[in-house]
Amino acid sequence: MTIKYKNIVMEKIKESGSLTDKTLAKNLVKDGYQLSDGLFNKTLLDMEIMGLVKVSWLTKDTRRIEVVSSQEEEDEVETQDKKTLEKDYENSFPESNDDI
Repeated sequence: MTIKYKNIVMEKIKESGSLTDKTLAKNLVKDGYQLSDGLFNKTLLDMEIMGLVKVSWLTKDTRRIEVVSSQEEEDEVETQDKKTLEKDYENSFPESNDDI
């Protein structure tokens, strides 16, 4: 049952891009989904732990919820390190003699 709520909440957040927790709760009630405060907070926490959303405090009583972008920038140094490691790995094998 919780997965259903995660999907519904995620859909609402994606529609808006980013919104406050109060706005999200109002949108859910407007669509006919009654979530207790505990279930609402648990759902947001689970989604944040899974890396789906980012929750930050705007004011004492208001949180901003936004979708985490799935694009990760690849670091040039990491790319060079990967290439170097691959070359070192390939060079660690002795050349095979197929002339036997």
